[in-house]
Amino acid sequence: MRPLSRRLPSLRWQALGWQALALALVALVIATFAHNASHNLAARHIATGFGFLRQAAPIPIGETLLSYTPSVSSYGRAFAIGVLNTLKVAIPGCLLATLLGTVIGIARLSPIMLLARLAAIYVEFLRDLPLLLQLLFWYGVFQTLPAPKQSLQPLPGVFLSNRGLRFPGLLWQNGFALVLLAAVAGIVFAAILARRAALSPRRRLRLAALLPIPLFPALALAAVRPAFIVAWPTLHGFNFQGGVLMSPEYAALATGLILYTASYIAEIVRGGLVSVSSGQWEAGAALGLPRSAVLRLIVLPQALRLIIPPLTSQYLNLVKNSSLAVAIGYQDLVSIADTTLNQTGQAIEGIALIMVVYLAISLAISLAMNLYNAHLARTTR
Repeated sequence: MRPLSRRLPSLRWQALGWQALALALVALVIATFAHNASHNLAARHIATGFGFLRQAAPIPIGETLLSYTPSVSSYGRAFAIGVLNTLKVAIPGCLLATLLGTVIGIARLSPIMLLARLAAIYVEFLRDLPLLLQLLFWYGVFQTLPAPKQSLQPLPGVFLSNRGLRFPGLLWQNGFALVLLAAVAGIVFAAILARRAALSPRRRLRLAALLPIPLFPALALAAVRPAFIVAWPTLHGFNFQGGVLMSPEYAALATGLILYTASYIAEIVRGGLVSVSSGQWEAGAALGLPRSAVLRLIVLPQALRLIIPPLTSQYLNLVKNSSLAVAIGYQDLVSIADTTLNQTGQAIEGIALIMVVYLAISLAISLAMNLYNAHLARTTR
């Protein structure tokens, strides 16, 4: 029998051969599908290609982050608005679901029995209900609010009605981009300083690490001095005009996704914390640290290595579950693409665009979380 060192090259060539064969089979299946689709579309005189994206889109869109005019703007611009509307739900949804899920997961381990039981009821109740049912429930709740003329006004200039939440908003000025960039830089710099000062016994030093958060935007404001113009909502006829709108559809979708995903994240956080040895808690207490400091500085950093991988899956699920927005009338990517392919008849191209966008978002989330997980693996060895 030949030694293993001599057999390794032949094994590598065999592995490469099987991989090449599998790749060829996949390419053959794709080529067959493309040929059949092209033949069938040509036989039915259906146009192919992505040229329709330059055509005018007669699609009314209620919520847009870009300027859009039906029958004037193109289908491509409508698709871009759909992508932005999806991200407008996905990004805050991931952040708020993580925050809420972490709090509930920690509450499940609380020594206070009532708090732990309430957190357990929340997790079990929301996980056992279908997400679509929850979205319909929250949409119905927001639809029961009073009409605009009888709207609730919890704060001056803030109006809550069945048309959504209206509140004052700043009109975007040229200098705001620099201020926003300075705010992000301040948060990143403060996080670095806070990590280094976390174990310092001097409380003033730990508080000083947070100083860049207000300081950086303040310096940017002093440098560019943009004009501050506030748009206030006012009632015109049967609805409000001006200000910032949070529609009932968006509120229902965001609320349902956040509460539903947070129930799974809570169990992930609880499992990660339980996996850390109880001796870590005892060691922290022996050092004189309060329980909150032990959790924040000792237990949670160790638990993150087990929390991050399943947490990534929940982020991906939240993004994909946002496609249920079509059930409550929120115009996200799937809703706009569905209307587009019904109007143009180019279903293959429309579905391909949806797949590419969701794949790109999912790969970006996976890459960011994998990089963070690799960083944790290096720092917690």
